[in-house]
Amino acid sequence: MVDRAQTSSHRQRWAQLPSATRATVEALTGPVTRADSVVAGFSSHLAEVIDTPSGRIFVKGIPTDDPEVWSQHREAELSRYVWPIGPRLRWQVASGGWNLLGFDHLEGHLADYRSPADLTATAAAMAELGRLACPPEVELKDAVARWGRYLHDPAEIALLAGDALLHTDWNYSNVIVTPDGSAHLVDWPWATRGQPWIDPCCWIVWLIFAGQSPAEAERCAARVPAWHMAGTRQLSVFAAALAAEWRATAQRRPNVWTHSLRDAAVRWATHRTRA
Repeated sequence: MVDRAQTSSHRQRWAQLPSATRATVEALTGPVTRADSVVAGFSSHLAEVIDTPSGRIFVKGIPTDDPEVWSQHREAELSRYVWPIGPRLRWQVASGGWNLLGFDHLEGHLADYRSPADLTATAAAMAELGRLACPPEVELKDAVARWGRYLHDPAEIALLAGDALLHTDWNYSNVIVTPDGSAHLVDWPWATRGQPWIDPCCWIVWLIFAGQSPAEAERCAARVPAWHMAGTRQLSVFAAALAAEWRATAQRRPNVWTHSLRDAAVRWATHRTRA
């Protein structure tokens, strides 16, 4: 898991796409009259908002031969289950060596985890997600497989098993707050099946990263009903596993973002050992 607030160094522009790719999209949308790059984001090779006769569309894309193209298919499969918490998917196309997804463009701003209003909106979106059934036919990451590798006690690993649909990547750039004050979740490749309290736990790392103390971050997480389904043991076990995951991420992709998020996760894990 990496910070999506960084801009990808391999990011392409709409005009740089093959003419065949652009023609395939315009056959669905009508002529593209304007294309603006989206600064936030890391994994996609293309992230543009295009103006068309059918409205503004957010387009994200990855070359079809890229190892990460699975993330496009994951988002397409999940989109019909998570709308309207997530944006509506209009289409998915593969043309000219590119796989593209076209979503309704969400007007709004990236969540500010220092803003009380945005914290409230994010917690509400997380609670709404917690009311959705996890689609059994969609292949998702599994909490036991994902975080169990960082634990040694089988009884502790078993605590992560569950059937809740989790977003897990609570980077503020994945939460769009629209003018009506509601929060919507984008970027679903890290969607995971597991215990419902895992999402508010994942959020805690980003809250600490944004400047909150571990205790303050836990009070924010407590706004989400699923948080109260975990006991002290579950929280402590998962905090340790999450810190280990962020350590591994920082080692694999060392930069100021991953190091800061690793430190935030370690701060929370340390706090839990004192709880």
